[in-house]
Amino acid sequence: MSAAQHIHAPEGASVADSLALRPLIEDFNARYAYTLDRGNLEDWPGYFAEHGRYRITARENALAGLPIGLIYCDGHGMLNDRVRAILQTTTFAPRYLSHMLSGVFVKSIDAEGVIHAITNYMVLQTLVEGETRILQSGEYVDQFIRHGDSLLLKDRLCVYDSIMVPNSIIYPV
Repeated sequence: MSAAQHIHAPEGASVADSLALRPLIEDFNARYAYTLDRGNLEDWPGYFAEHGRYRITARENALAGLPIGLIYCDGHGMLNDRVRAILQTTTFAPRYLSHMLSGVFVKSIDAEGVIHAITNYMVLQTLVEGETRILQSGEYVDQFIRHGDSLLLKDRLCVYDSIMVPNSIIYPV
């Protein structure tokens, strides 16, 4: 069997649709990571649809269908509250983030046109007076909607692999 015979279209889309969407999602994720890596938190909610949802949860909980996680934001109000809390009320040591993203997979496009995709991520964290460590690794399980020529997140579930997490997750991953 040739490699081409193993290529399957995502559910509800053609292979051509998948190939056309992948660079859009990669560009979206690169901009998202750049925003967070540069500390431009005020811009973070703009990556989400008005009623977009953002969650961070353990793989164990995700596989069991459990909603419990480290962070849950539903809509721009909660996303903006999260940003305000980080910038105005939370005390923490200065740090830098560096996102590493790979393996964008367009899983399906549903009847409403919602694009379901998965992207692997790893976030490195460097404390200003410390060493660089892996903060988290896992996958983004995303639902995108089209917004003109670009995309917005309807839902981003960050499923992390490690059972042990740092005692504080400050920034979005």
